[in-house]
Amino acid sequence: MERAITILNLLSSNDRIKVPLLAEMLDISQVTLRRDLDNLERRGIIRRTHGYASLNGADDTCKRLAYNYSVKRRIAKAAVQTIDEGETIMIESGSCCVLLAEELAHAKKNVTIISNSVIIANCVGKMPGIKVILLGGYYQPESQVMIGPMTIQCANYFYSDKFFIGTDGYIPDFGFTGRDHLRVETATDLAKQSNKIFILTESAKFQRRGVYNLFQINDLTGVFTDEKIPKEAEDALIKNNVRLHKVPADPE
Repeated sequence: MERAITILNLLSSNDRIKVPLLAEMLDISQVTLRRDLDNLERRGIIRRTHGYASLNGADDTCKRLAYNYSVKRRIAKAAVQTIDEGETIMIESGSCCVLLAEELAHAKKNVTIISNSVIIANCVGKMPGIKVILLGGYYQPESQVMIGPMTIQCANYFYSDKFFIGTDGYIPDFGFTGRDHLRVETATDLAKQSNKIFILTESAKFQRRGVYNLFQINDLTGVFTDEKIPKEAEDALIKNNVRLHKVPADPE
């Protein structure tokens, strides 16, 4: 896991790296590196072409997954602890949410995931003990999600106790925001099919603002983030009785 994080950090800082050079930078054999790259490529995070490795820039979610990877993984692990065996949950797309689905597939059994994310379906759909229901709709290729009225109509057939979603930004004393109108519209309608709403995001998102209203603070049950969350935002969440789960921001 630590080597995978190092690989992603290196690729985040470079457009692409030759595989032999990457092995030299990591001080491991090319055989060992290829096994690591095979795993990352299967998950859609990186791609290899003509002897080079690079982040899968063709997909926005996979590219963002590489940034702050270790803290996002810790956020996902914390969120898994709130999910019970045999439960049905809904997960929207986003880098933290993809990692949540992966951690869930390893840690729990007999869990059903309802999602509009093709990435999540590909990542965990074949893993034992996990059932994935992929909602239909208009396919948005840059984020590999299904959106629009058909997705919302599909979701009306289901109900889940918990809905997990990422965010693009935050506005103090208001709530969380998104950048894409159709994704926000789809997500807010999906949330109507769940009893509890949880945001998963690294603290850096609290310094950004999206264009569209995703969820107001009092809509939420909980927020999973890291300990660098601004105090103003932390106080606002606590004041509105939102359960705040903070993980270490730096490697332990």
